[in-house]
Amino acid sequence: MRKKQAGTVRRVLQAIRRYRFSVVLSILFAAASVVLTLYAPILTGRAVDQILGPGRVDFEALKKIIFEFLIVVAATAIAQWIMNILNNRIAYRVVQDVRCEAFSHLARLPVGYIDAHGHGDIVSRIVTDIDQFSDGLLMGFSQLFTGVVTIFGTLFFMLFTNWQITVVVVVITPLSLFVAKFIAKHTYEMAKLQSETRGELTSFVNEMIGSQKIVKAFGHEAENIETFCEINDRLAEHSLRATFYSSLTNPSTRFVNGLVYAGVGIAGAIAAIHGMLTVGQLTMFLSYANQYTKPFNEISGVITELQTALASAARVFALIDEPEMKAEPENMPALTETDGRVDIEDVAFSYTPDQNLITDLNLHVEPGQRVAIVGPTGCGKSTIINLLMRFYDADSGDIRVSGHSIYEITRHSLREHYGMVLQETWLKSGTIRENIAYGKPDASEEEIVRAAKEAHAHSFIKRMPKGYDTELAEDGGNLSGGQKQLLCIARVMLSLPPMLILDEATSSIDTRTEIRIQRAFTKMMQGRTSFIVAHRLSTIREADVILVMKDGHIIEQGTHQSLLAKNGFYAELYNSQFELS
Repeated sequence: MRKKQAGTVRRVLQAIRRYRFSVVLSILFAAASVVLTLYAPILTGRAVDQILGPGRVDFEALKKIIFEFLIVVAATAIAQWIMNILNNRIAYRVVQDVRCEAFSHLARLPVGYIDAHGHGDIVSRIVTDIDQFSDGLLMGFSQLFTGVVTIFGTLFFMLFTNWQITVVVVVITPLSLFVAKFIAKHTYEMAKLQSETRGELTSFVNEMIGSQKIVKAFGHEAENIETFCEINDRLAEHSLRATFYSSLTNPSTRFVNGLVYAGVGIAGAIAAIHGMLTVGQLTMFLSYANQYTKPFNEISGVITELQTALASAARVFALIDEPEMKAEPENMPALTETDGRVDIEDVAFSYTPDQNLITDLNLHVEPGQRVAIVGPTGCGKSTIINLLMRFYDADSGDIRVSGHSIYEITRHSLREHYGMVLQETWLKSGTIRENIAYGKPDASEEEIVRAAKEAHAHSFIKRMPKGYDTELAEDGGNLSGGQKQLLCIARVMLSLPPMLILDEATSSIDTRTEIRIQRAFTKMMQGRTSFIVAHRLSTIREADVILVMKDGHIIEQGTHQSLLAKNGFYAELYNSQFELS
C-alpha cells in the first residue's frame, strides 16, 4: 500500500513539474506571508511593553509600532492573495493536463478495455475522481506548505527568544505527529474503498438509465432498486468510516494544541516571575503557541483531504497506465487506394485465452462482392467485423485488403475505406446536419440533403422543428430508434467508402421503410465490397455469397438458392423463420 501510494505521489509531482516556476513563486510568497505573520506577534509584544501602567504609556513608540503593524498586515494580505492566485492556477492547470491525458489515452486504448469495464466506472474516473484530486491538490498547495513553514518559523522565533520554553513545545509536538499519522493511514484506506464503490455505483446508475425501457418492460424495478441499495449501503458505510477517521482530526489536534498552549503558558509565567521574560514577550510566546498549533489542525485536515485525493488519483493513473493499442511505426504506410478485394487467411481469434472462438478461418472476397454472414448467436459474425476493422487483432493468421496486410498499414487509413452501419446506433450531441456530416465535415448542404434523401431520412428531418439544424439530445434521445438508424445510414451514404459493413443495419426500421432502405443499399453497394451481417435471412437473399457460420467456422458457403438446395444448416435456419409455433 505504501509503495503504491508513494508511486502516486511521484506521479503527482511529475505532473506539477511543468509549472515549477509558478510553484517557486508560490513558495516565495508563502514564505514571505509566514515571516510577516510571525513578525506581527513581535510587534504586539513590543507594544505591550510600552504600556507599563497608568501614566507610563509611550505613545510615540506605540504610534510607530502601530504604523509598522499596519504595513505588515497589508503586506501579508497581498502576499497571501498572490500565493492563492498562483496555487489556483497550478492546481487547475495540473488537473486540466491529467484529465486531457486520461481522455486522450482512453481514445488510444484497445476496444477490449472498453468492452471489459463498466462505462460508468470509466466516466467516474475521468470526472469525479479527477475532481476529488483537484480539491486535495488545491488544499495541499494552499495550506500544506504554509503550515509547515509556519511551524518551523515559529520554532525559530521562539528559540531565538527563549530556548527553555521552546523545548517544552518540541517535547509535546511528537504526540500531534503520531495522531496525524494514525488518521492519515486509515483515511487513505477508507477513501480508496469509497472511490471504488462510487465508481461501481456510477456505472450501475449509468447502465440503468440507458436501459430504463427494458427494465420497465421486464418489471425489474424492484430488483434494480435492491441492487442499487446494496451498492449505496456499501458506499455509505465506506463514506461514514472515512468521515469518522477524518473527523478525529479536529478534536485530536485541538487536544494537543491545548497541551502546547498550557505548557507555554505555565513555563512562560514562571519565566516572567523570575525576570527571564517581559510581559510583552510572554504575550508574544502565547501568540506563537497559537500560531504553532494552528498549522497542525490545518495540516491534519489537509492530510485527510490528500489521502482522498491520492486514492482518486491512483484510479486515474491506473486508467492512464493501461496498455494502449499496439503502437504503429512512424513510417507505417497508409492504405491510399483499394479495389475492395479482401482475403482472410488461417485466422484464429478468441476474446479470452481459455475459450476459442474462431480457428482456421479462410475467406476470399472479390472486389464488389456482397458477402452475407449468417449463423446462430455467438457464432462469430460480429467478431469477423471487429477483425476486419481492427477493433481487435487476430491471434494468428492474416487479413489482406487489396493485397496489403491490414497489420502493415495504419488503422486510420484502413477504417477510412470502410463505411459501417451497426445495429446499435450512435449519434453525438449536436445538429442533425453535424451528425450526417460526421465522416465528411466539409460536405456541402446539397450533399447532406442528397444523402438524407437516399437514406429516406429527409422527410422526417423536414418535419423537425428546425429541420437539419435541429439539436439532438444525448445519443439522439429525442428521436425514435428507426429515425436514429436512418441518420446513421445517411452518414454512410454521404461518405460512400469503397467497402461497406452492415451489421443488422435495418433492425430498427419498419418493414415498409426497410424495403426502401434495401433499394438504397442496393444502389450504394454497386461496385463496392459489402459485408452484411443479418439475423433476418430474408434481407440477404440477393447477396453474391452467403457464409454460414457455426462455432467460429464457415460450415457452408454459396448463394441463397444453392444453399437451400443443399438442404443443410442454412436451409434449416432459413425455414425455421417461417415455421409456426
